[in-house]
Amino acid sequence: MDQRATSTRSETPEAIAHGGDLDAISRRYPDAPHPWIDLSTGINPVPYPPPELAPTSWARLPSKSEERALLAAAAARYGVPDRETIVAAPGTQALLQVLPRLRPRSRVAVLAPTYEEHALCWRRGGHRVELADDLNALAGADVAVIVNPNNPTGRLQPRDALVRLASTLRRRDGLMIVDEAFVDLYPPEASLAADLPPATIVLRSFGKVYGLAGIRLGFAISSDDMIRQIRDELGPWAVSGPALAAGTAALADEAWLHQTRARLAKDCVRIDALLSQAGCMAIGGTPLFRLVASAKASNIAERLARHAIHVRRFPAQPSWLRFGLPGDEAQWQRLAEALAG
Repeated sequence: MDQRATSTRSETPEAIAHGGDLDAISRRYPDAPHPWIDLSTGINPVPYPPPELAPTSWARLPSKSEERALLAAAAARYGVPDRETIVAAPGTQALLQVLPRLRPRSRVAVLAPTYEEHALCWRRGGHRVELADDLNALAGADVAVIVNPNNPTGRLQPRDALVRLASTLRRRDGLMIVDEAFVDLYPPEASLAADLPPATIVLRSFGKVYGLAGIRLGFAISSDDMIRQIRDELGPWAVSGPALAAGTAALADEAWLHQTRARLAKDCVRIDALLSQAGCMAIGGTPLFRLVASAKASNIAERLARHAIHVRRFPAQPSWLRFGLPGDEAQWQRLAEALAG
């Protein structure tokens, strides 16, 4: 299929199926044994332990000083030299919905296949969206969108190529958006945040690596002017008090992140072996999820669902399955038994 074909608004679905939809999958398999194991997302299954919160965090509006503390912690964690070039939002998804409002109607090119909400949000904003399967094909667009490392393939674009693309877009008054939701576990040079190219917005997700997706926290990093526009669109008190407190504590905890990297590296080796034994071929992934291909992918997903194990399927790629990582030894054993069965 030619990923570069233009997608029109009429082709846009009203909603996109995502991982984590346990309510829906449990209704489809009412006889599956509880509890369900959700391996359909790329969220760390061993979350950061949230700090104990003062009652005032729930009872009053977030303060400016709390927001500044979060931004300082995020800037330090991501290597951002100027705190004025980073803004916090109630999840990266909120930023995806804001950005199309900041540009006139444009030609938007999205490097695909990837997280489908990017294309959907720009289409809903009235923009013309094209899907491209090669980074060079994005150079002629007004707005180029890249997920790096990519979800679900794990493809990592080299920094030099992204800097060249940003420079090309800048000469045409264009914009490059790089979604780095899964980059936290990679070496620092994999991210653009510390040395931002021109005409670029970098998005960072908090909930993936810290396993606290429920608090809804994400960040945009860009020029002073762009950050002011995003902040104005988000409005006051965009991030809740509990999210500010949890985010500040987690982002400052270097030891926890180091231990998490080591644990996930071992878990990836373990799940790769299990999936290989089940006849699945590894075709991509990140330290938080693995992408495999199998001619029997549908049968495998069906069997796992009947064992109350939810994995991510891809209707456009029926031979693909994405596996998150089990969170404890009991889950590992259930997955091994279900795959062997």
